[in-house]
Amino acid sequence: MIYRTLERRLPSGLRRYLLFFEAEIERAVGEFARSIPPGSRVLDAGAGECQYAGHFNSHRYTSVDLGVGDAAWNYGTLDAVADLTALPFPGETFDACLNVVTLEHVREPAAALAEMGRALKPGGRLLLIVPHEWEVHQAPHDYFRYTRYGVAWLLDQAGFCEAEIRPAGGWFRLISRRLLNGLQFFPGPLIVIAAFFFAPLALMLPLFDSLDRERNFTLGYICTATRTRGDSRV
Repeated sequence: MIYRTLERRLPSGLRRYLLFFEAEIERAVGEFARSIPPGSRVLDAGAGECQYAGHFNSHRYTSVDLGVGDAAWNYGTLDAVADLTALPFPGETFDACLNVVTLEHVREPAAALAEMGRALKPGGRLLLIVPHEWEVHQAPHDYFRYTRYGVAWLLDQAGFCEAEIRPAGGWFRLISRRLLNGLQFFPGPLIVIAAFFFAPLALMLPLFDSLDRERNFTLGYICTATRTRGDSRV
């Protein structure tokens, strides 16, 4: 996969520049972890290979995933294997919860968010990150893409308030990413020729991203919200 190659071979600064969504996710998770008091109970709902566990070394971190997203992944470090619509935890157990680019893989996203709300204590914080313009991945377990309005509605229905929804880049970063996507279609040595044409544009376009003020063309959304009710509307 082209992104894996870029992550391995590019210098860190250039990697963050080109793989903007991944960099924004890492930054958001770090900020979320620092905002939570040490010793707090944190649920990573849809943890996969627990790649964000290191951000929560000073917390009581619990990971859960259904373990079907990617056959090549190692799910052996999970604390629990379970469907996010039926979490195996008592109500009001956790102080914080994160769900990072996982909700698109859940057949019943509203039910999953309601379960996260149930597992959180009143006042507990949620970090939710979802894709908007993204290719199909982890097929066949890839069901949805989200707008900011859809996310806001789902959070409200699940009993969350104070939602802050931030787009991860605009049109220029999106097209830059799509140019990188295009390299995968060129076999063998042709990828070098394609990169000669695509790479300069991919590098240049993000410089103009501030021109897209509405951010209706975005890779995804980074959302935070607070659990306020014991019940949900789902």
